[in-house]
Amino acid sequence: MTTPSPAEMRSVLLDLVRRRGADKTVCPSEAARVLAPVGWRDLMEDVRQEAYRLADDGLVEITQQGRVVDGRSARGPIRLRLR
Repeated sequence: MTTPSPAEMRSVLLDLVRRRGADKTVCPSEAARVLAPVGWRDLMEDVRQEAYRLADDGLVEITQQGRVVDGRSARGPIRLRLR
């Protein structure tokens, strides 16, 4: 498996949240599955890191149980939504 570039991960994450729409969320695993249908779990940390950068850039919010959180310090599942 060829590891997708950060730009590819960013593009897929943004596409998914934009298609999902306002006030809807996306799990980072959805992006990993698009990028690598087989072996997607191996991409999860890289996809999460790119999600953090998107949040840093103000493009998405990272949430847990509907509340905005800092993804880097959050434990457990996170979700992304448009900012």
